[in-house]
Amino acid sequence: MSDGGTSRASVFERGGARKTAEGLSYLTGFGNEHASEAVPGALPEGRNSPQRAPLGLYAEQLSGTAFTEPRAHNRRSWLYRIRPSAAHPAFTRTDNGAIRTAPFAEAVPDPNRLRWNPLPQPPAGTDFLAGLWTLGGNGDATQRTGMAVHLYHANTSMERVFSDADGELLIVPERGGLLLHTEFGRLHVEPGHVALIPRGVRFRVELLDESARGYVCENYGAPFRLPDLGPIGANGLANPRDFRAPVAVYEDVEGPVEVVNKFCGNLWTATYDHSPLDVVAWHGNHVPYTYDLRRFNVIGTISYDHPDPSVFTVLTSPSDTPGLAGVDFVVFAPRWLVGEDTFRPPYFHRNVMSEYMGLIEGAYDAKAEGFVPGGGSLHNMMSAHGPDRETFDRASAAELKPQKLDDGLAFMFETRWPVTLTPQAAGADHLQQRYDDVWQGLERHFRG
Repeated sequence: MSDGGTSRASVFERGGARKTAEGLSYLTGFGNEHASEAVPGALPEGRNSPQRAPLGLYAEQLSGTAFTEPRAHNRRSWLYRIRPSAAHPAFTRTDNGAIRTAPFAEAVPDPNRLRWNPLPQPPAGTDFLAGLWTLGGNGDATQRTGMAVHLYHANTSMERVFSDADGELLIVPERGGLLLHTEFGRLHVEPGHVALIPRGVRFRVELLDESARGYVCENYGAPFRLPDLGPIGANGLANPRDFRAPVAVYEDVEGPVEVVNKFCGNLWTATYDHSPLDVVAWHGNHVPYTYDLRRFNVIGTISYDHPDPSVFTVLTSPSDTPGLAGVDFVVFAPRWLVGEDTFRPPYFHRNVMSEYMGLIEGAYDAKAEGFVPGGGSLHNMMSAHGPDRETFDRASAAELKPQKLDDGLAFMFETRWPVTLTPQAAGADHLQQRYDDVWQGLERHFRG
């Protein structure tokens, strides 16, 4: 498939961006061996690295996993580009802004339950990269273990290009649409959708609205994959066909372009004499993608009891222990509740996993108030949590007829390790000071 190229005049053009975004075509399927060319004949036939690549292009492999990892887990793509990635000047250090990276050693892990309001308005001229704000995380990016929770709030499009050598970026918009210009092509993502930018892939974020706000999970570990279904069978949860990868589109641009690289926790910058988004054709499975969260096929009870939230897992990054994820991405999508003699909101819980939860729209069924779109809560491992008093009282007395939950869309980054806060998150003005109060007033009902 072809989506053509762009010239210098249109690289940073704002007008018509939404029309462009809404008119994009895609390749479908999760983890597929995709192939795409913006110019017919740009992909070589029968080999990856011919003596002379077609159309005077350079052949280059981008490896997202080690060469020798099992075939089922191996991620790599071949890119056919106007200039090789090696053609750039030296990088120099630049300011990290509000971005922080594991290991998070500036504070001790906090067992308290914490909740934040949305990020405040950013200064004028804040792009996606400048608007990234790290809440916390775990592991060690240099050892490719763990994850980080970031939020973003931006009010201008990027004119620079960014790549992350430390991990892949799962972008969860809460407000404002995004047009992602990547080496592989363009992706359109709106609130209610997510986008995944693989490790090392260069991209630029163009805003489709006056401002944009949302969440980012930076996964240092194994690339996200679909969870095994086990007894569920062959179908359910996130269906592979609903994931969409871009078709090839390239920028043939001469002139200065700033490229920022995140490497071992620090930002490095270089000024290229061309756009690095110059891939004319590609094939492989280390590719960016989008997914519509409302297409998640929810699995739940049709008899009694509330299933464990693991049945809401969209993507998982496995660790060296089977079933114990470095990070899971979980969505609480619209669903029917029909359980008989069942307390239907999420139950009271203490968990060996740590949970950061965000809200994209509406309300969350376990919290009647205080948990708002753009905000988030953190319940570190073994921190007791569950419905607030108002939700408990209402759900305990509710008539148990079939009930459709379709007025909210919440998600969770769940991880095997405690999430250690950054000082900026621990001391933020938008940190709610009396979150524990939501569980006050839970009365004694014991009749023994």
